[in-house]
Amino acid sequence: MKITLASLTLCLVVLMATGFPLERKGASPSGSSAKEKRVQYPGWDDVNVIAHGLLQLGQGLKEHVDKTKVQMRDMATKLKAFNRTVAELGRESQKLRAEGETLKARARGLEDREGQLLNVTAELREKAEEMQQERRTMSERMSRLEERVDGMLQGDSAPSDGRNSSDAHSIQLLLEAQNRRIDDLMERIRLQQEKLDKQNVRIRTLQSQIQQSRQRLPARSSDPDASAEQRDSPDETATDCHELFLRGETSSGVYTIQPLNSEAFQVFCQMTTDGGWTVIQRRQDGSVDFDQLWQAYVKGFGSLNGEFWLGLEKIHSIAKDGGYILNIKLSDWGDDLASVRLPFQLGGEETKYSLRIPEVGTFSTLESSLGTDATAGLPFSTRDQDNDQKADISCAKHLSGGWWFSNCGRSNLNGRYFQSPPPKQRHQRKQGIFWKTWRGRYYPLKLSMMMIAPGAIESKS
Repeated sequence: MKITLASLTLCLVVLMATGFPLERKGASPSGSSAKEKRVQYPGWDDVNVIAHGLLQLGQGLKEHVDKTKVQMRDMATKLKAFNRTVAELGRESQKLRAEGETLKARARGLEDREGQLLNVTAELREKAEEMQQERRTMSERMSRLEERVDGMLQGDSAPSDGRNSSDAHSIQLLLEAQNRRIDDLMERIRLQQEKLDKQNVRIRTLQSQIQQSRQRLPARSSDPDASAEQRDSPDETATDCHELFLRGETSSGVYTIQPLNSEAFQVFCQMTTDGGWTVIQRRQDGSVDFDQLWQAYVKGFGSLNGEFWLGLEKIHSIAKDGGYILNIKLSDWGDDLASVRLPFQLGGEETKYSLRIPEVGTFSTLESSLGTDATAGLPFSTRDQDNDQKADISCAKHLSGGWWFSNCGRSNLNGRYFQSPPPKQRHQRKQGIFWKTWRGRYYPLKLSMMMIAPGAIESKS
């Protein structure tokens, strides 16, 4: 562009120099015309060439100005973007400095906490050493006391002073208390034996009735179906699974029983070396929804070969005379097992199928999740039958399923089944299957099974 403009300018100058009129020198001054100056005018073509050159020069100057404006606008845009980038970098730098100060403060706080933890650890270590020392001291004292008791029992040392006399009196009181406990246990054994004798009488009576019914139907003995029915008749008339065990059944499975003054129904019998247990509940895979209403829990639901609830009315018909044991089997997701056995009584519909567990001694940690609250009787509750001890809310709605709820917090084996891993929200985990004194309030269990059997099975095991 610079070369073109220079060329056009040079051409313009030459044309202007040659195109305008000039005075001719060297002419003879003779005649009248010599006195006059002759003037020469440019031609029309020269004027067109000059105009065309000026036009091209103007267009070139215009294009050059336009390009310069575009370049200046681009430079201004880039400068603005650069300024924004610089400003953003400044803000990011300030944020980084602020975060750095925050991290430094946190680091100082962590260092302080680490120092505190070290101090607490040292204190705990000292306390542990003190407790070990106290334990050794107590062991030594117990050893000395045992030696003194053995010596007194063997007559090696006589109570020669007031202190020995006091020790002898204390030991005598302990022995008397132990004798009373032994007497209580003997009384319980006697009562269990009486119940067992009654069961045997009942069994013999039922066997006699079965034999008489067989003798009344001789014509059907040739029918294979009738023979199978006769072979199954002891199962159909047994009062529970333990009675089937006493008759020789040793395989676990589905059987038909008929408690006294009740209709016959099917149950799952868990046969063990000790006897037959009637299974009343099983949770294992979440295939059955246990968030059911009152009538479903009264009648029962589920599959006897899978997950099921036998039914409150059926459980009551089996254990209504008392003297039964409730056996609860639990499993966590690490396949660790726990077992709880409690004597129980189950009331009828008029008591809302209240569960009562008599207090025999002190409940263990595992037993306390159900036994502690049921000593005075716990009615059964569902979403549509709020019979729990919580005044402001319904435990069955707050948790899930139907159970002998007290204040909603100790146990619920009929809650929602959660596959592993359990949900993260605590309000969901508390709706699961839990046993508070084993794995905690918010640990949904993997398996649970509830079984009942006469108290006689406890003495054998």
